[in-house]
Amino acid sequence: MTSATLATGSPAVAPVTPPATPPVPPPVPSAGRAGIVILFLLALVVVTLAEAIGNVAIPLGHGKIVLLPLLWALLMGGGLGLAAPRLPRALRLPVALQHAAGAILQPALLLFVAKLGLLVGGSLPKILGAGWALAFQEFGHFFGTMVFGLPVALLLGLKREAIGATFSVGREPSLAIIGERYGMASPEGRGVLAEYLTGTVFGAVFIALLAGLIASLGIFNPLALAMGAGVGSGSMMAAAAGAIAAQQTPEMAKEVATFAAASNLITTTIGTYFTLFLSLPFTVWAYGVLEPILGRGRGRTETATAPSEAVVAHAAPAFGLPALVLIWLATAAFGLIGNRLTYGTAIDGQVLTGAAIIVGAVVVGEVLYRLAGRRLPAVVWVSLIGMALTYPGTPFSTDIAAATGRINFLALATPILAFAGLSLAKDFSAFRRLGWRIVVVSFMANAGTFLGAALIAQFWMHPPV
Repeated sequence: MTSATLATGSPAVAPVTPPATPPVPPPVPSAGRAGIVILFLLALVVVTLAEAIGNVAIPLGHGKIVLLPLLWALLMGGGLGLAAPRLPRALRLPVALQHAAGAILQPALLLFVAKLGLLVGGSLPKILGAGWALAFQEFGHFFGTMVFGLPVALLLGLKREAIGATFSVGREPSLAIIGERYGMASPEGRGVLAEYLTGTVFGAVFIALLAGLIASLGIFNPLALAMGAGVGSGSMMAAAAGAIAAQQTPEMAKEVATFAAASNLITTTIGTYFTLFLSLPFTVWAYGVLEPILGRGRGRTETATAPSEAVVAHAAPAFGLPALVLIWLATAAFGLIGNRLTYGTAIDGQVLTGAAIIVGAVVVGEVLYRLAGRRLPAVVWVSLIGMALTYPGTPFSTDIAAATGRINFLALATPILAFAGLSLAKDFSAFRRLGWRIVVVSFMANAGTFLGAALIAQFWMHPPV
């Protein structure tokens, strides 16, 4: 099918097979060893201040919004980057360091994934008991973005940009799908790029505030909301699951993290194929049906920046294994500091053993990822190893669960969101050139994937009589 045919609004979409291996990422701008040291020191300060502030609850009618340390870290990191030109030289965060922070974010997320995998392993019987709720809630993730976002996009006057902005949450696989199908210079390309940038700059903050507010209303089962949190983005999942877990008992908080991790793993592993063969064709069809009804032609979005700007900003890091191990060790150390400040857990031998197990699971997962030719995402390998270590019947699974269980998963999320915040400023100039309407649409799409999955999970967990 040609691009000219697509421009007519025909819902037909020719099948395209996704590439077997991801494209080689562009090199991360060099920050130098001294710059990396400065970056980690800044991250340490941000994490320490965020954990010192702790949880802050803001009443909102019958509900409340809980601001967690991970959100403070994200906001402080972003503010530090945006204010860099007006800060003393010692506190400035040059663009090279912002790119380095973005590069560190992906491997740092693997620590969080490993911790969640360790939680999931011991709870696999309970997860399997969720049955259809966990299976069918994925349809909410993949169709909720369109159901919530597309009508709003058309009412605001967007045209085919609405397809790219609402067929998914717009992470890297979505950029690749739209780039291959339509080209990034197309309206669909501008839409997915806008969704990508909005999610990068505001996604974690927005989904955390929304998830915390919905959880405080007591309408949903916390485990249904946990499944909704598994949107396929590590940082957004961490933020949403943390906001939900912060309002639960300690035992329920662990179950929230477990179900969020299971949902996120499913979304990550099948997401590319689901969005390619189901979500995108359905969104194109829905656009053809709804645009004549809801479309008002009130203008189009502004032309976005070249897609490479956003893609480079969060490209997969090109680190060697020794550098990755140092990143994991430093991030784990930051997590232990937060674990001590916010959750009062002393840094003793058992906690250090638990941290070593988490880092070890990540190292082994990364090695298997490379040995397998990078055909499966590293998060899958790391998750599987974590689950295997604590699965009932595995030797020493009880001891492993006890050691790693003393490290709160939210403590590991705070340094990850700190690096995410420190990387944001480099994307902000591109973000400002996007129209405000597509930002609203992006928020609706993100709300849709969370609420859509939560609604379906709630139905299967509590079917109407």
